[in-house]
Amino acid sequence: MILDAAAIRERLPHAGAMSLLDEVVAHDADRIHCRARSHRDPDNPLRGEPGLHALAALEYGAQAMAVHGSLGAADSAPPRAGYLAAVRDLQIHARRLDTVETALDIHAQRVMADARSSIYDLAVEAGGERLLAARATVILESGETP
Repeated sequence: MILDAAAIRERLPHAGAMSLLDEVVAHDADRIHCRARSHRDPDNPLRGEPGLHALAALEYGAQAMAVHGSLGAADSAPPRAGYLAAVRDLQIHARRLDTVETALDIHAQRVMADARSSIYDLAVEAGGERLLAARATVILESGETP
């Protein structure tokens, strides 16, 4: 493990239970592999009445993107908020995440990034089975007033 949940929380603009990732398993300049078990938590903030829909895996992927981006930033830089602006090529291979017994493996590979946006290919798997795949675009806050 490279980063634990506490170190991840310092790198995300999320608070409390909304920080979904438990660990960074591996990363390099272009990709990151994270692991999470929060999909099993009955108090998961994304969980609704019927359970945790598989679309929530997009948020897990977006958080992996944010952690990856922070690993390339200066250590003193505060976490930058970003907004999921587009999702393409979405493939969902499960209905719910809360019924998945094993940890989620979240993979994000950077396709493109600049100062204001990032595009990643995402894959969320459990026990070697793909649950969701997509290409996601995040627009980062610039700190400038529109």
